[in-house]
Amino acid sequence: MNLRYALGAVFSGTLMVSGLASAQTVFNTSSWVPPTHTISVAQANWCSELEKESSGRMKCNALPKAVAAPPGTFDAIRDGLADISFTVDGYTPGRFINTQVAEFPFLGDSSVATSVAYQRIYSKYFAPLGEHRGVKVLGVFTHGPGIIFNTKKPVTSAADAASLKFRIGGGNINELSKAMGWNTTLKPAPESFELLSTGVMDGTFFPDESVASFKLSMIRHATTFPGGLYNTSFVFMMNPGKYDALSAEDKAVVDKISGERVARVFGEGWDKVDAVSRDTVQKAQGVQRVQASESFINEVKAKQAALEDRWAAAAEAKGLKNAKAVLAEFRAEIAKLK
Repeated sequence: MNLRYALGAVFSGTLMVSGLASAQTVFNTSSWVPPTHTISVAQANWCSELEKESSGRMKCNALPKAVAAPPGTFDAIRDGLADISFTVDGYTPGRFINTQVAEFPFLGDSSVATSVAYQRIYSKYFAPLGEHRGVKVLGVFTHGPGIIFNTKKPVTSAADAASLKFRIGGGNINELSKAMGWNTTLKPAPESFELLSTGVMDGTFFPDESVASFKLSMIRHATTFPGGLYNTSFVFMMNPGKYDALSAEDKAVVDKISGERVARVFGEGWDKVDAVSRDTVQKAQGVQRVQASESFINEVKAKQAALEDRWAAAAEAKGLKNAKAVLAEFRAEIAKLK
């Protein structure tokens, strides 16, 4: 009897271990930037935190290549081609309105500050309006301050910028560039190296990080603006079916490390790589940096004022109340986080 009991106990224990193993949830993650890029690294760091917080019940599997081009990533996550990824809202012009608030000029010089402030505003005002319906939003974030980079000459005025051809990433900077009369083309960030190395484009609008991340060794000039010429709104997301299938305990883990935690993970990574690119990589390749003059800044402000009026009207038409007050609150939140 004792032997039979012991064998039964071993068999039962084996079933329990097997059951635990089969119960582990694996999320397939997709990235359209290199695995060394700060966004890919931040996504991997978030996944490590997910595995730790869930005591191994949940983990991520990084797919070897992106399941979709950057503009198609939102729909790819919605449709379950991958479980977790990120995208730039501005890569699909006209689809997202409220998120443009995080793309305006002069917001701030730190990705952490703008990202956390954006997440707070997003949770309070934008999430209830469901503009990202179709996915489970894990968090929103922004990159560091946007800069004018080029291969040709110092850009010290709006006229200088108008004489060159630039790649841009979409969103408010697309509209601002049109208003300024600049020659810009909307292309995803990973295409920048080819566009610049072949001379199809003379420059690109990017945060500091991108010169190092995309190995843009041909860049020779940078024009900076206090708080950035522009910013970019990103959404970090999960397939909703995958989330809904989780246990209540595991949903709580996902929720715990979402929101501001996402904004900080991605923002801290971006600030770190911005500094490395600016202080090490760009110095080594002789990038000449100039800060925009007051007159240049004022030209941008004059054009941006009309764009903010247009944004406020469009956002209110989609259900946002007192859009200008929301923008003011966003800027105040950034100032508090500096």
